[in-house]
Amino acid sequence: MPYQRDILNISDFDKADFDYILSVAGSIAESPGRYSEVAKGKLLATLFFEPSTRTRLSFESAMLRMGGQVLGFSEAGVSSTAKGETPEDTARTVSGYCDIMVVRHPTPLVPHRMAEVSSVPVINAGDGSNEHPTQTLTDLVTIHRRFGRLDHLTLGLCGDLKHGRTVHSLVKALSLYPGNRFLLIAPDALQMPGDVLELLDERQVSYALTDQLESSIGQVDILYMTRIQRERFQNPTEYRRLKGVYILDAEKMKSAKEDMIVMHPLPRVDEISPEVDADPRAWYIIQTRCGVLARMALIIKLLKLNDFMGERSRHACAAAHHSA
Repeated sequence: MPYQRDILNISDFDKADFDYILSVAGSIAESPGRYSEVAKGKLLATLFFEPSTRTRLSFESAMLRMGGQVLGFSEAGVSSTAKGETPEDTARTVSGYCDIMVVRHPTPLVPHRMAEVSSVPVINAGDGSNEHPTQTLTDLVTIHRRFGRLDHLTLGLCGDLKHGRTVHSLVKALSLYPGNRFLLIAPDALQMPGDVLELLDERQVSYALTDQLESSIGQVDILYMTRIQRERFQNPTEYRRLKGVYILDAEKMKSAKEDMIVMHPLPRVDEISPEVDADPRAWYIIQTRCGVLARMALIIKLLKLNDFMGERSRHACAAAHHSA
């Protein structure tokens, strides 16, 4: 096939891939008009078996902003899944209608199963509590636009680190860069999974486990808040016990560095007080805008659309020369 295959895990990227995404995202931000027709004639399918606002709409926005088109569904109940169709059969069918496919599913590894039978590239837009690689691309673009680098940063990750697929992917990505340090802020029941900690140990990355937000906030360059995810708990009592364990408010922000930023994959529940929204260090809305840039860059990479842009440019130059 002429295209790179699938993006299912953050480990599908290396630093060169991240640099490419950052470069193209920066170029799009500076010259959006240059990319307004790069995906003309291409179709993106969004197959969301789990609710989403930002991820689904940012993918759709990304494709439409590049002149492409979108088809798909936003919940499992409106697809043939409700009739018992397997994810594999859905993938076989829909890949015949599109050039690239984005899948979100509540069960880990379902996008991987779909990728095995799809005839077009598949992007994992979140599979249960496993990974969310394109959210990580969003986060990297956001961090790079704020700090101009991805190294020698202290990141505080706070909340549900056990089920938080966004923080799993982010730690794996940023552990590739030198000098980064992680403060993992969570109660014991919601601490980072052992396999992620083992990876940090293997890469000799500095990290500390704590359950204290107040004493940690002054140490970090980035505070990455996450919600306690009700849908990941089998025991409602356990969810109610842990809900609201961390709430970032204006008082706590007084202890943070002046150049620190607050990030959040959203949606939030009560873990960031609305009063923080007015603080210039609140970057979670900027983060959502960076998501469009990151996903535009990813689509360009997977479909090799920069090659098409270069080909069009060469044809345009040749035509101008012939005309002259």
